[in-house]
Amino acid sequence: MRADLLTDAVDGLDEALAAVDGFDEVLVAGLLRPQPAQADGLFALADAVAGSPLASRVAEAAEKAAAGAAGEDHFIALAAARTALLGSVHDALTVRMEEAVGRPRAEEDADGAGSPGDGDEQAAHLHVAAREWLCDLARAGWRGIDHELVAGATPVVSAMLPDPALRRLATLLDGFAAELAASCPGATLERVPVRRWADLWSRALLLTVPGAAHAPATAEVSGRLLPLGVDLQEHATAVQAQVHAVFEPADGGASRLVRASVSAPKPDTVVGAGLWQLLRPRMSLLAAVSEGRAMELDAMPVTAEGDLIWDDARARTGEPVEIFTTARVALPTAAAFATAPLDRHPARIAVPVLVEGYDVEEEDGAVAFRIAGQRLPVDTGRIPAAGPLTPEVVASSGACIGLLRWDAGEFLLQPLAVERRAGRRTVAVHAGAWAGGTTDKAGVRAEKAATDAVKVLRERAGKLLRK
Repeated sequence: MRADLLTDAVDGLDEALAAVDGFDEVLVAGLLRPQPAQADGLFALADAVAGSPLASRVAEAAEKAAAGAAGEDHFIALAAARTALLGSVHDALTVRMEEAVGRPRAEEDADGAGSPGDGDEQAAHLHVAAREWLCDLARAGWRGIDHELVAGATPVVSAMLPDPALRRLATLLDGFAAELAASCPGATLERVPVRRWADLWSRALLLTVPGAAHAPATAEVSGRLLPLGVDLQEHATAVQAQVHAVFEPADGGASRLVRASVSAPKPDTVVGAGLWQLLRPRMSLLAAVSEGRAMELDAMPVTAEGDLIWDDARARTGEPVEIFTTARVALPTAAAFATAPLDRHPARIAVPVLVEGYDVEEEDGAVAFRIAGQRLPVDTGRIPAAGPLTPEVVASSGACIGLLRWDAGEFLLQPLAVERRAGRRTVAVHAGAWAGGTTDKAGVRAEKAATDAVKVLRERAGKLLRK
């Protein structure tokens, strides 16, 4: 790894982010009665895209918004400019990462057909209703939100959810409205999540444009899947496991980086290793990861972005494989799929890498790897409690498979697995080692507690239903 490339400045990065930040601050106070400082943020955004096809539309939108006379089309143009800037940041950071790890680039574009609901009259009316609500939010600003304004999303979400073609937007609006409702009234907020709410607002607004919420193009692939590790993401009411892997086509084509995800709703009492009980029945791949085996895929659907649409009927367990062997032999030549335009955002970057030959630095509980004189921070906060991998284990390692991310202005490494010395042996410790089951004492206790919690909840739900 060329670790020095991860610390060098990226041309134009700071300027693009400054323009985004300036616009995000505009949304804090709202655009009903814009102030001079807000006009500066609007015009800075327009200047940042002055050399692009968006230039004229965004310039007009900035003028209208600064005068307090912006309409739906103007807000859409501003959201598009913001998204384009963050997309350029995503692309620049991705190129820098690929240069640092020496990995081949994907050349095809991620694209897809329009959503089936885009031309439906009911869908069109719902898109208009969603846009009206999002534009009202922009006028009020985050400091101006109240329960009445936020509640305007409820009928729109309820009408969208039954339509699969609108469910992506409905889910986004529902979650966004829930966050806003929990923060009302906005005038009393001590801290506003400025970047996050601007991300949600701009993404939702663009998804109301006909054709934007496209169904991803898919193909069918057959070959061998070599897991690299599991990224477990937990929420109070949901959990998701995303397996990162190298796919080797049966026809001898180039290896590709792919992902396979499974998610499930969860009660807040199920935590730690108990989470695997909710996910395990939904994806046989988790057992293969835990057992250290490859999987043979037969006509498995995959999107143009490299996401496998997992179907257990199209997969069977293969021979034993060692993930660090996969990382050393297969990972360096595996190319990533292209990212769809609306998904190009720095927060989405997660590039599988292998790092070794580093020195470990610890200071105030923070861990970093020193590689060829360059410091690479390790994001130990993303290590799940549902596995044997811990910050202490990472700090005693000599090799690490992880996801290279970018956050708060720097590159970070999220560990998925490490190699460490145990006496005279070198052993591997995986974050997803308990995904398919475990004999580890801590894991067994957590699974039993989760089983008991789910059993109690089912009994209570049964009583309520009988009433």
